[in-house]
Amino acid sequence: MSVFTPVTPEQMREWLVGYAVGRLTELRGIEAGVQNSNFFVTTTLGRYVLTLFESVPRAELPYYLHLMAHLARHGLPVPAPIATRDNDYLGTLAGRPAVMVARLAGRSVETPTVAQCERLGAMLAGLHLAGMSYGRRQENPRGPAWRETTAATVLPHLDADDRALLEAELHVQRALDAVDLPQGTIHADLFRDNVLWDGEHVGGVIDFYFACTDALLLDVAVTLNDWCGGPDGALDPQRANAFLLAYHADRPFTRAEREAWPTMLRRAALRFWLSRLEDFHRPREGEMVLVKNPAEFRAILRARIARPDATQLP
Repeated sequence: MSVFTPVTPEQMREWLVGYAVGRLTELRGIEAGVQNSNFFVTTTLGRYVLTLFESVPRAELPYYLHLMAHLARHGLPVPAPIATRDNDYLGTLAGRPAVMVARLAGRSVETPTVAQCERLGAMLAGLHLAGMSYGRRQENPRGPAWRETTAATVLPHLDADDRALLEAELHVQRALDAVDLPQGTIHADLFRDNVLWDGEHVGGVIDFYFACTDALLLDVAVTLNDWCGGPDGALDPQRANAFLLAYHADRPFTRAEREAWPTMLRRAALRFWLSRLEDFHRPREGEMVLVKNPAEFRAILRARIARPDATQLP
Protein backbone atom coordinates (compact mmCIF):
# COMPACT_ATOMS: atom_id res chain seq x y z
CA MET A 1 0.00 0.00 0.00
CA SER A 2 2.61 2.52 -1.09
CA VAL A 3 1.73 6.01 -2.34
CA PHE A 4 2.21 6.28 -6.09
CA THR A 5 -0.35 9.07 -6.59
CA PRO A 6 -0.34 11.85 -3.97
CA VAL A 7 -3.58 13.39 -2.70
CA THR A 8 -3.68 16.85 -1.13
CA PRO A 9 -5.94 17.78 1.80
CA GLU A 10 -7.76 20.18 -0.53
CA GLN A 11 -8.52 17.37 -2.99
CA MET A 12 -9.69 15.17 -0.15
CA ARG A 13 -12.00 17.80 1.31
CA GLU A 14 -13.62 18.32 -2.06
CA TRP A 15 -14.02 14.57 -2.59
CA LEU A 16 -15.63 14.06 0.83
CA VAL A 17 -18.48 16.38 -0.13
CA GLY A 18 -19.97 13.37 -1.90
CA TYR A 19 -20.08 11.38 1.37
CA ALA A 20 -21.97 11.67 4.64
CA VAL A 21 -18.92 11.04 6.84
CA GLY A 22 -18.19 14.55 8.12
CA ARG A 23 -15.28 16.90 7.44
CA LEU A 24 -11.61 16.01 7.00
CA THR A 25 -9.38 16.33 10.07
CA GLU A 26 -6.34 14.27 8.99
CA LEU A 27 -4.94 12.69 5.81
CA ARG A 28 -1.86 10.46 6.01
CA GLY A 29 -0.17 8.21 3.43
CA ILE A 30 0.45 4.54 4.19
CA GLU A 31 3.87 3.15 3.32
CA ALA A 32 3.31 -0.63 3.61
CA GLY A 33 2.52 -2.73 0.52
CA VAL A 34 3.38 -2.39 -3.15
CA GLN A 35 0.32 -2.18 -5.41
CA ASN A 36 -2.01 0.78 -4.74
CA SER A 37 -1.92 4.25 -3.18
CA ASN A 38 -3.41 4.17 0.32
CA PHE A 39 -4.16 6.78 2.95
CA PHE A 40 -5.55 6.94 6.46
CA VAL A 41 -8.46 9.40 6.47
CA THR A 42 -9.87 10.80 9.69
CA THR A 43 -13.03 12.90 9.66
CA THR A 44 -15.24 14.46 12.29
CA LEU A 45 -17.40 11.30 12.18
CA GLY A 46 -14.95 8.42 11.86
CA ARG A 47 -11.74 6.78 10.61
CA TYR A 48 -11.36 5.32 7.12
CA VAL A 49 -8.85 4.01 4.59
CA LEU A 50 -8.75 5.56 1.13
CA THR A 51 -7.40 3.47 -1.77
CA LEU A 52 -6.46 4.78 -5.22
CA PHE A 53 -6.09 1.92 -7.69
CA GLU A 54 -2.94 2.20 -9.78
CA SER A 55 -3.16 -0.78 -12.12
CA VAL A 56 -6.41 -2.70 -11.60
CA PRO A 57 -8.84 -2.01 -14.47
CA ARG A 58 -11.86 -0.04 -13.29
CA ALA A 59 -14.23 -2.66 -14.69
CA GLU A 60 -12.78 -5.29 -12.33
CA LEU A 61 -13.11 -3.24 -9.15
CA PRO A 62 -16.80 -3.96 -8.38
CA TYR A 63 -15.79 -7.61 -7.82
CA TYR A 64 -13.58 -6.63 -4.86
CA LEU A 65 -15.85 -3.99 -3.39
CA HIS A 66 -19.00 -6.12 -3.45
CA LEU A 67 -16.98 -9.05 -2.08
CA MET A 68 -15.95 -7.01 0.95
CA ALA A 69 -19.53 -5.89 1.48
CA HIS A 70 -20.71 -9.51 1.13
CA LEU A 71 -18.22 -10.84 3.68
CA ALA A 72 -18.94 -8.02 6.12
CA ARG A 73 -22.67 -8.88 5.94
CA HIS A 74 -21.76 -12.44 6.90
CA GLY A 75 -20.10 -11.23 10.09
CA LEU A 76 -16.47 -11.47 9.03
CA PRO A 77 -14.07 -8.74 10.24
CA VAL A 78 -13.69 -7.18 6.79
CA PRO A 79 -13.56 -3.43 5.96
CA ALA A 80 -16.93 -2.61 4.44
CA PRO A 81 -16.79 -0.10 1.55
CA ILE A 82 -18.40 3.27 2.24
CA ALA A 83 -21.13 4.34 -0.19
CA THR A 84 -21.42 7.87 -1.50
CA ARG A 85 -24.59 9.91 -1.16
CA ASP A 86 -25.49 8.54 -4.60
CA ASN A 87 -25.09 4.99 -3.22
CA ASP A 88 -21.95 4.17 -5.22
CA TYR A 89 -18.84 2.53 -3.78
CA LEU A 90 -16.42 3.51 -6.54
CA GLY A 91 -15.41 7.06 -7.37
CA THR A 92 -12.54 8.95 -9.00
CA LEU A 93 -9.89 10.96 -7.17
CA ALA A 94 -6.64 12.45 -8.55
CA GLY A 95 -7.41 10.77 -11.85
CA ARG A 96 -7.57 7.28 -10.30
CA PRO A 97 -10.45 4.96 -9.41
CA ALA A 98 -10.91 5.37 -5.67
CA VAL A 99 -12.79 3.83 -2.78
CA MET A 100 -13.06 4.52 0.93
CA VAL A 101 -13.55 1.69 3.44
CA ALA A 102 -14.07 1.53 7.19
CA ARG A 103 -10.82 1.47 9.16
CA LEU A 104 -10.80 -1.53 11.49
CA ALA A 105 -9.31 -1.70 14.96
CA GLY A 106 -6.17 -3.63 15.83
CA ARG A 107 -2.64 -4.02 14.56
CA SER A 108 -0.64 -6.62 12.69
CA VAL A 109 1.87 -8.93 14.40
CA GLU A 110 5.35 -9.83 13.21
CA THR A 111 5.71 -13.10 15.14
CA PRO A 112 2.36 -14.89 15.48
CA THR A 113 1.68 -17.31 18.31
CA VAL A 114 0.31 -20.84 17.99
CA ALA A 115 -3.04 -19.55 19.30
CA GLN A 116 -3.15 -16.79 16.70
CA CYS A 117 -2.41 -19.27 13.90
CA GLU A 118 -5.25 -21.43 15.19
CA ARG A 119 -7.69 -18.51 15.15
CA LEU A 120 -6.48 -17.51 11.70
CA GLY A 121 -7.15 -21.00 10.34
CA ALA A 122 -10.73 -20.85 11.61
CA MET A 123 -11.18 -17.36 10.17
CA LEU A 124 -9.88 -18.40 6.73
CA ALA A 125 -12.25 -21.37 6.66
CA GLY A 126 -15.10 -19.01 7.54
CA LEU A 127 -14.07 -16.66 4.76
CA HIS A 128 -14.06 -19.51 2.24
CA LEU A 129 -17.45 -20.78 3.41
CA ALA A 130 -19.02 -17.32 3.27
CA GLY A 131 -17.52 -16.81 -0.18
CA MET A 132 -19.43 -19.81 -1.52
CA SER A 133 -22.57 -17.68 -1.75
CA TYR A 134 -20.84 -14.75 -3.46
CA GLY A 135 -22.31 -14.61 -6.94
CA ARG A 136 -19.44 -12.93 -8.81
CA ARG A 137 -16.38 -14.70 -10.21
CA GLN A 138 -12.99 -13.42 -11.26
CA GLU A 139 -10.14 -15.55 -12.56
CA ASN A 140 -6.84 -15.31 -10.74
CA PRO A 141 -4.77 -12.60 -12.48
CA ARG A 142 -1.65 -14.28 -11.04
CA GLY A 143 -2.49 -17.66 -12.54
CA PRO A 144 -0.59 -19.91 -14.99
CA ALA A 145 -0.38 -17.41 -17.85
CA TRP A 146 0.98 -14.73 -15.52
CA ARG A 147 3.56 -17.16 -14.12
CA GLU A 148 4.93 -17.91 -17.57
CA THR A 149 4.94 -14.29 -18.75
CA THR A 150 6.54 -12.94 -15.58
CA ALA A 151 9.15 -15.69 -15.53
CA ALA A 152 10.16 -14.81 -19.08
CA THR A 153 10.52 -11.18 -17.99
CA VAL A 154 12.71 -11.79 -14.96
CA LEU A 155 14.82 -14.74 -16.15
CA PRO A 156 17.40 -12.55 -17.98
CA HIS A 157 18.10 -10.74 -14.67
CA LEU A 158 18.86 -13.89 -12.66
CA ASP A 159 22.12 -15.68 -12.02
CA ALA A 160 22.61 -19.27 -13.16
CA ASP A 161 21.42 -20.87 -9.90
CA ASP A 162 18.23 -18.84 -9.71
CA ARG A 163 17.48 -19.40 -13.39
CA ALA A 164 17.81 -23.14 -12.89
CA LEU A 165 15.56 -23.04 -9.82
CA LEU A 166 12.89 -21.00 -11.60
CA GLU A 167 12.87 -23.09 -14.77
CA ALA A 168 12.70 -26.35 -12.81
CA GLU A 169 9.83 -25.10 -10.66
CA LEU A 170 7.83 -23.88 -13.65
CA HIS A 171 8.12 -27.41 -15.06
CA VAL A 172 6.76 -28.88 -11.80
CA GLN A 173 3.86 -26.41 -11.64
CA ARG A 174 2.73 -27.12 -15.19
CA ALA A 175 1.86 -30.64 -14.07
CA LEU A 176 -0.59 -29.53 -11.33
CA ASP A 177 -4.04 -28.69 -12.67
CA ALA A 178 -5.75 -26.89 -9.80
CA VAL A 179 -9.17 -26.88 -11.49
CA ASP A 180 -9.65 -30.41 -10.11
CA LEU A 181 -9.47 -29.06 -6.54
CA PRO A 182 -12.32 -27.37 -4.60
CA GLN A 183 -12.75 -23.86 -5.99
CA GLY A 184 -14.11 -20.65 -4.50
CA THR A 185 -13.40 -17.08 -3.55
CA ILE A 186 -9.93 -16.63 -2.04
CA HIS A 187 -8.12 -13.69 -0.48
CA ALA A 188 -4.83 -14.70 -2.18
CA ASP A 189 -2.66 -12.31 -0.14
CA LEU A 190 -3.38 -13.10 3.52
CA PHE A 191 0.01 -12.07 4.89
CA ARG A 192 0.70 -11.01 8.46
CA ASP A 193 0.42 -7.33 7.56
CA ASN A 194 -3.09 -7.91 6.16
CA VAL A 195 -4.54 -9.17 9.44
CA LEU A 196 -5.22 -6.86 12.38
CA TRP A 197 -5.32 -8.31 15.89
CA ASP A 198 -7.45 -7.04 18.76
CA GLY A 199 -5.73 -8.90 21.57
CA GLU A 200 -5.91 -12.59 20.66
CA HIS A 201 -8.90 -12.07 18.36
CA VAL A 202 -8.87 -11.25 14.66
CA GLY A 203 -9.92 -7.62 14.53
CA GLY A 204 -9.72 -7.21 10.77
CA VAL A 205 -8.76 -8.79 7.47
CA ILE A 206 -7.73 -6.16 4.93
CA ASP A 207 -6.41 -5.65 1.37
CA PHE A 208 -8.72 -7.79 -0.76
CA TYR A 209 -7.40 -6.45 -4.06
CA PHE A 210 -5.81 -9.75 -5.08
CA ALA A 211 -8.97 -11.71 -4.28
CA CYS A 212 -10.18 -14.00 -7.03
CA THR A 213 -11.75 -17.35 -7.83
CA ASP A 214 -9.23 -20.16 -7.55
CA ALA A 215 -8.41 -23.32 -5.62
CA LEU A 216 -9.17 -22.82 -1.94
CA LEU A 217 -6.02 -24.78 -1.19
CA LEU A 218 -3.90 -22.05 -2.79
CA ASP A 219 -5.18 -19.58 -0.19
CA VAL A 220 -4.32 -22.03 2.58
CA ALA A 221 -0.81 -22.45 1.18
CA VAL A 222 -0.18 -18.70 0.73
CA THR A 223 -1.28 -18.04 4.29
CA LEU A 224 0.65 -20.91 5.88
CA ASN A 225 3.89 -20.01 4.06
CA ASP A 226 3.86 -16.55 5.62
CA TRP A 227 2.37 -17.23 9.05
CA CYS A 228 4.01 -20.52 9.96
CA GLY A 229 7.58 -20.18 8.68
CA GLY A 230 10.87 -18.99 10.09
CA PRO A 231 13.53 -16.63 8.68
CA ASP A 232 15.11 -19.50 6.72
CA GLY A 233 11.77 -20.52 5.20
CA ALA A 234 11.42 -23.69 7.28
CA LEU A 235 7.99 -24.35 8.74
CA ASP A 236 7.21 -24.29 12.45
CA PRO A 237 5.26 -27.55 12.98
CA GLN A 238 3.26 -26.30 15.98
CA ARG A 239 1.97 -23.19 14.25
CA ALA A 240 1.35 -25.05 10.98
CA ASN A 241 -0.58 -27.88 12.64
CA ALA A 242 -2.68 -25.47 14.71
CA PHE A 243 -3.57 -23.47 11.62
CA LEU A 244 -4.44 -26.51 9.48
CA LEU A 245 -6.44 -28.34 12.16
CA ALA A 246 -8.54 -25.25 12.87
CA TYR A 247 -9.25 -24.74 9.17
CA HIS A 248 -10.03 -28.45 8.64
CA ALA A 249 -12.54 -28.45 11.53
CA ASP A 250 -14.79 -26.07 9.58
CA ARG A 251 -13.92 -26.86 5.93
CA PRO A 252 -12.50 -30.40 5.74
CA PHE A 253 -9.75 -31.03 3.23
CA THR A 254 -10.38 -33.51 0.42
CA ARG A 255 -8.21 -36.40 -0.68
CA ALA A 256 -7.25 -34.52 -3.85
CA GLU A 257 -6.14 -31.55 -1.77
CA ARG A 258 -3.96 -33.77 0.42
CA GLU A 259 -2.24 -35.15 -2.67
CA ALA A 260 -1.70 -31.70 -4.16
CA TRP A 261 -0.54 -30.06 -0.92
CA PRO A 262 3.28 -30.23 -1.30
CA THR A 263 3.15 -28.85 -4.84
CA MET A 264 0.62 -26.16 -3.85
CA LEU A 265 2.92 -24.93 -1.09
CA ARG A 266 5.62 -24.55 -3.73
CA ARG A 267 3.18 -22.78 -6.09
CA ALA A 268 2.33 -20.26 -3.37
CA ALA A 269 6.02 -19.58 -2.75
CA LEU A 270 6.74 -19.26 -6.47
CA ARG A 271 3.91 -16.78 -6.98
CA PHE A 272 5.42 -14.30 -4.51
CA TRP A 273 9.02 -14.93 -5.52
CA LEU A 274 8.03 -14.01 -9.08
CA SER A 275 6.05 -10.89 -8.14
CA ARG A 276 8.86 -9.63 -5.92
CA LEU A 277 11.43 -10.31 -8.63
CA GLU A 278 9.27 -8.31 -11.03
CA ASP A 279 8.95 -5.40 -8.58
CA PHE A 280 12.69 -5.52 -7.84
CA HIS A 281 13.89 -5.55 -11.43
CA ARG A 282 11.12 -3.37 -12.89
CA PRO A 283 10.24 -0.93 -10.09
CA ARG A 284 7.43 1.59 -10.45
CA GLU A 285 7.83 5.23 -9.56
CA GLY A 286 5.97 6.62 -6.59
CA GLU A 287 6.11 9.04 -3.70
CA MET A 288 6.48 6.30 -1.04
CA VAL A 289 7.28 2.99 -2.72
CA LEU A 290 8.12 -0.19 -0.81
CA VAL A 291 9.93 -2.94 -2.77
CA LYS A 292 10.16 -6.21 -0.84
CA ASN A 293 13.15 -8.54 -0.98
CA PRO A 294 12.65 -11.47 -3.40
CA ALA A 295 15.17 -13.60 -1.46
CA GLU A 296 12.60 -14.31 1.28
CA PHE A 297 10.36 -16.32 -1.04
CA ARG A 298 13.26 -17.92 -2.84
CA ALA A 299 14.24 -19.33 0.57
CA ILE A 300 10.67 -20.49 1.21
CA LEU A 301 10.50 -22.20 -2.18
CA ARG A 302 13.80 -23.97 -1.58
CA ALA A 303 12.63 -25.08 1.87
CA ARG A 304 9.37 -26.52 0.45
CA ILE A 305 11.33 -28.41 -2.22
CA ALA A 306 13.83 -29.78 0.32
CA ARG A 307 11.15 -30.81 2.85
CA PRO A 308 7.94 -31.80 1.05
CA ASP A 309 6.84 -33.71 4.16
CA ALA A 310 7.42 -30.83 6.59
CA THR A 311 3.67 -30.52 7.07
CA GLN A 312 0.69 -32.59 6.01
CA LEU A 313 -3.01 -31.84 5.78
CA PRO A 314 -5.25 -33.40 8.45
